Amino acid sequence: MDTVRIFDTTLRDGEQSPGASLNHYEKLEIARQLDALGVDIIEAGFPITSQGDFEAVRTISNEVTRPVTAALARCMAKDVDRAGEALKGAPNPRIHVFCATSKIHREHKLKKAKAQIIQITRDHVAQARQYVDNVEFSPEDGSRTELDFLVEITAAAVEAGAATINIPDTVGYATPEEYGYIFQYVREQLPQLDEQGIVLSSHCHNDLGLAVANSLSAALHGARQIECTINGIGERAGNASLEEIVMAMKTRSDQFPDLRTNIDSKRIYPISRLVSQFTGLQVQRNKAIVGENAFAHEAGIHQDGMLKHRDTYEIMNPLDVGIPDSKLVLGKHSGRHALNDRIQQLGFTLDPQTLDRVYEAFKTLADKKKDVYDEDIESLIESELESATDIETFKLVNLQVTTGSGTVPTATVTVADASGMHRTQASVGDGPIDAIYSAIRSLTGIHIDLLDYQIRAVSRGKDAQGEVTVEARHRDRRVRGRGLSTDIIESSAMAFIHAINRIKTLDNRLDNADARDAEQP
Repeated sequence: MDTVRIFDTTLRDGEQSPGASLNHYEKLEIARQLDALGVDIIEAGFPITSQGDFEAVRTISNEVTRPVTAALARCMAKDVDRAGEALKGAPNPRIHVFCATSKIHREHKLKKAKAQIIQITRDHVAQARQYVDNVEFSPEDGSRTELDFLVEITAAAVEAGAATINIPDTVGYATPEEYGYIFQYVREQLPQLDEQGIVLSSHCHNDLGLAVANSLSAALHGARQIECTINGIGERAGNASLEEIVMAMKTRSDQFPDLRTNIDSKRIYPISRLVSQFTGLQVQRNKAIVGENAFAHEAGIHQDGMLKHRDTYEIMNPLDVGIPDSKLVLGKHSGRHALNDRIQQLGFTLDPQTLDRVYEAFKTLADKKKDVYDEDIESLIESELESATDIETFKLVNLQVTTGSGTVPTATVTVADASGMHRTQASVGDGPIDAIYSAIRSLTGIHIDLLDYQIRAVSRGKDAQGEVTVEARHRDRRVRGRGLSTDIIESSAMAFIHAINRIKTLDNRLDNADARDAEQP
């Protein structure tokens, strides 16, 4: 049986989703959970694009050591050097270089001839080999590249030292039959690929909704690496969804009898939730495998069938993807040990300090509501992990709001600053949330523009926690903030203050970086 390697690019292509952003700690935590999930390769970033991506690649490659850590680079000397520097000292490094090859890209983007692109590919694959033994090459827009040229550039990349050749459907244009044929054709024309153990890889985008189907077709035609993301996040309409690929191969083993992955499917749901919370990209309710409705049955005929035999309307057991069978687990009389046991069942491993903070938040929540659900616990964990590296410059102390028909909405807000000093401000607004945010701006002295505001109930019941997520802009930066409380007005204030604290954290990091630069000779 052949193993299909799972190459996860959530931290690179996934983070390029419009509206998604991850801080350093969040990227590291996702990488740790990807390791536990069993992915074979983690594409940790694109080091040339920012100092943040460079640091993420460097940290992840040295701390998450079982999977291969890949760094992306264009076929440009400065990109490859930066990727090599980020991976320095890593036990399992890979440099992933790419160059556009399709006719439309050659003529309109690169403005180069085929021979020039082949030479560029040879040069930069060889340059990458000076840093690492494990090099991957991608002919960008490979699915729209002429087949003969695709064969030619694949041969050139392998001769220069590439061990993996990825043929991406960069713009989601291919259909399963033609995409699978590309892999078949390349293998037929270059039998030395199989002889030398060169791995062919697929990387599919979802512009036509075919990313998963195309990836599976590639696997059936010889691809032994699939590039994908958690929840299918990514540029434009997204990437191929890791959870859908893995569960399709597992559930339909009759169609993939000789293929397997190394993924522990029971960890799929927890990491889906984690990525959703960290990126701010909520999973649609009807999303396959991990959506809220994926295992829900409302129609009477479906419910009747389920009661008689689960297999009538469920082709997978929700437990197989880590969706807990029992939702209600804890209350205010539950102890630290019971909480930690449930946290581990949900797929999280917390250090003692983080567990202490989660336990304190749990006790506070349990005093406010009778029943604490798995979703509540997950949200508490994710909230603590998300804010772990943020400087808590401001903290909400008290909040009072007056609103109603014929009344000017007024908010009185008290916050504590880093020194513990309390300050209070009253403001009016177009509504209660606007009034709160106006008061917070005055108290903190930081003016941020609200770009997006989302609210959702974390669990069920009238005492459910309300989660508010905001996206805001401060000068040329965008940040997200998150608030969690049984009082949705309080959640709104907490989310806005969280966003401001993130601004302060970013400012502090920039100041420290400037200070380090000033100390250098």
